[in-house]
Amino acid sequence: MVKIGFSLPQHGAQAHQATEVARFAAEAEQAGADSLWVGERLLAATNPKVGYAGKDTIPDEFNAVLDPFVLLGIAGAVTERVRLGTNVLIAPLYSPTVLARSLTTIDVTSGGRLVPGFGIGWSPEEYEAAGVPFARRGARLDEILDALEVIWTSDPASYRGELVTVPEHRSELKPVRRPRVHLGAFGAAGLARIGRRADGWLPVVPVPGPPAWGQQLLKMRAVVDRAAEQAGRDPGTIDTVVRVNVAAGTEPELIAKAIEQVAGETGFDDFFVDMMYIADSVDGMLDTAIGLLDRLRG
Repeated sequence: MVKIGFSLPQHGAQAHQATEVARFAAEAEQAGADSLWVGERLLAATNPKVGYAGKDTIPDEFNAVLDPFVLLGIAGAVTERVRLGTNVLIAPLYSPTVLARSLTTIDVTSGGRLVPGFGIGWSPEEYEAAGVPFARRGARLDEILDALEVIWTSDPASYRGELVTVPEHRSELKPVRRPRVHLGAFGAAGLARIGRRADGWLPVVPVPGPPAWGQQLLKMRAVVDRAAEQAGRDPGTIDTVVRVNVAAGTEPELIAKAIEQVAGETGFDDFFVDMMYIADSVDGMLDTAIGLLDRLRG
């Protein structure tokens, strides 16, 4: 059976209903959702040097955003079963010690349900606001992943790289779940990084989207698998969780058909639907989520 998850209320009009986050999480789990997800926007620049998704602008939905760590903490407190995922945190914006503390807290308080997903982002202004150089952000991500691995598996723990340093410190508290780092990537270098070192890949399906999109995903997955084999890893141990990016005005029936088509073409069985553009209220999000679960599980 295909696993289906949903984004938490986090952006735009949904963020203005922040008091409803707990209700959404609890009712989505009760309806049968398998996972709940957050993304990240540190800020929405008014005159961006780089726009969103290849455009010159940034969506209005990013003008209001809730903190991803807080949202997952709320969702974890009112649920018992669903996985809690980040798709994605811009890891280079953080020091690895801060990132490790926040993620470990979410994992241990939820009983080991966290799926940490990372990326490198695209906004120079976000890096400027965090006081981190935009250049070499891929290399910084690699060092942060190295540092997290040390913090999550050693006590005492320390790490010294070219870009990231973690002084030796006590690190008794570890994630309940084995750290399963997922990465979002589409280019050759990012896909190869997943094959070499990640536990999961976070691809995207646009809805509406081009025909036979599943075949494009399989080509990208092949890059991941080849890199894994070259690194002496078993590609079968690398998960795939597909994010379904839905355009405004898209009917739920089209979303369900897209998921069914991609699952059939690829064999991928783990999806989550980003509802940022398709519902202005938490009630609307719940109606959409329940309708999709009924359609896909019926």
